Amino acid sequence: MRVYMDHGHRLVARRWRGPAGEIDLVMEKDGEVVFVEVKASRTHAQAAAALSQRQIGRLLRSAEHCLGSFPKGLATPMRFDVALIDGQGQFDVIVNALAA
Repeated sequence: MRVYMDHGHRLVARRWRGPAGEIDLVMEKDGEVVFVEVKASRTHAQAAAALSQRQIGRLLRSAEHCLGSFPKGLATPMRFDVALIDGQGQFDVIVNALAA
């Protein structure tokens, strides 16, 4: 979360819960909402591999519900990041990780 705040994002929610599930972090900067899935494992590669298709679907459905609380709703600019944490506490962010 500190990485985002250092770059001017504000925390909207931590562990946001909705009917489809939980979003680890919801951040916002300049009208863009950033949904962050945090994955921890022994290595960054293992953490990244832990993000399953099922979790991605849950994340997308949860984000859809979350956006209902924003003035522009589903028209709100957004992206999905994945924050990877390895066994030594090293932090890496995959920005816009779900882009096609």
